[in-house]
Amino acid sequence: MGEEKKEEEKKKEENKEEKKEEEKKEEEPPEIVLKVDMHCEACARKVSRALKGFEGVEEVSADSKTSKVVVKGKAADPIKVCERLQKKSGRKVELISPLPKPPEEKKEEPKEPKEEKKEEPPVAVTVVLNVPMHCEACAQVLQKRIRKIKGVESVETNLGKCQVIVKGVVDPEKLVDDVQKKTRKPASIVKDAEKKEEEKKEEEKKEEKDGEKKDGGGGDEEGKGRGRKKA
Repeated sequence: MGEEKKEEEKKKEENKEEKKEEEKKEEEPPEIVLKVDMHCEACARKVSRALKGFEGVEEVSADSKTSKVVVKGKAADPIKVCERLQKKSGRKVELISPLPKPPEEKKEEPKEPKEEKKEEPPVAVTVVLNVPMHCEACAQVLQKRIRKIKGVESVETNLGKCQVIVKGVVDPEKLVDDVQKKTRKPASIVKDAEKKEEEKKEEEKKEEKDGEKKDGGGGDEEGKGRGRKKA
């Protein structure tokens, strides 16, 4: 029985000692270890002075032989201590421990594929403009200048009607302004009604020609028939 009691007492003492050691560890402020270029004891003293009284710093020890500075303090921020020492001493300072935590990588959320809208290709249009011109030279100059306008694909001139036929991907109203700027001549769009009238006139002319041909062919046949009867 006596031996058992002794063993229990030993265990209790061991547990007490362990608790004390743990408490001491908890009480001891965490160490910040820095590597600093130092040549002598004077350098070490300067480094120590630079950190004394700094935010959270309780104790500083600098060793010029190992080029290490140990800083203790519960509220001391390792990165701020490192920056402070670098500014004050003007020396190269490297944080050995504790190492700064790597920045957390932000997980990119998978993006939903956007539906691509298919743009329809622009449609080429034909625009007929009234532009005054006096001769072939004028017509050629107009063609050259109008071809330089953005979107214009082809240019034709009708000297007799003083018209310019423009084909391309253009806005008719904007084209009028561009033509006036480029040629320095008044320009206007030929109305659809005028186009239709011209087309009607051309159709009427064709019909008249076709009718004349038919009439002429019928007269020849009648003449041949009369000649046969006389014979």
